Amino acid sequence: RAGGFKTAPSAGATYPLEIYMVVKEDGVEELEPGIYHYLPKTHEIELIKKGDYSRELMEAALGQEWVGAAPVNMVITASYERTTRRYGDRGIRYVHMEVGHVGENIYLQCMSLGLGCVVIGAFYDDQVKEILGVAEAPLYIIPIGFRKS
Repeated sequence: RAGGFKTAPSAGATYPLEIYMVVKEDGVEELEPGIYHYLPKTHEIELIKKGDYSRELMEAALGQEWVGAAPVNMVITASYERTTRRYGDRGIRYVHMEVGHVGENIYLQCMSLGLGCVVIGAFYDDQVKEILGVAEAPLYIIPIGFRKS
C-alpha cells in the first residue's frame, strides 16, 4: 500500500510474517526463475535463490500438482518470536490470525486480476524451509495462476 502502511492488522505491530515467491521457469515475464523475498518497506522483491524450485516445492507439498503447475507460488512464513516476545503463548494465535488476513488479501488481489489461487496447508515444514533457505516457520503455500475457463 502507498505510504508504507500495511493492508493487514498485526497484533502490537509486531509483523511476524515474511512473504516469498517461488517463480517457475517462464512463470512471470521479465522475471527469472527463482525464490524472491518481498520487502514491504520498499514494496520490492529481491532474488535470494536462482533456479526453478517449483518441482521441489510440489514434492514438499505432498505432490499436490497445482503447486508444481503454478507459475508462481507465494509462501508465507512466520517468525513467531516477534509476537510471542510481547504476548507469550497467546502470540501464536495472533500470528495465525494475521496469516489468515494476509492470505485473504492475496485471494482478493488474485480475483481482482482474474487469477486463480488456493491456500495449501499440507506440506513438510522442514522441506519448505530448506527450499527457501530460511529458519522461519512456513504457514501457507499459495499457488497462483490463470484460472481455467
